Amino acid sequence: MRTVLALASVMLLAACASQSTAPEKVAMASAAKPGPQCYSGDHGRFFNVEEKTTIAGVAVTCKATSDGKAGQWMGSKH
Repeated sequence: MRTVLALASVMLLAACASQSTAPEKVAMASAAKPGPQCYSGDHGRFFNVEEKTTIAGVAVTCKATSDGKAGQWMGSKH
């Protein structure tokens, strides 16, 4: 019985020791997050807000959404 208890304790401690802490991962992810962007499948990349390009022959500009969390393509008005 003591052997089973000792083995269980060793396995529990080994499992806890092999885990990394969650706050480090969260801090790294939030530091690398860029601002709002728009994706263009035609170009295969993201564009920053206020960048202009042509998609399928239409001139568009990447604009921030009203909440500022994302970007969307807006066509230019004549």
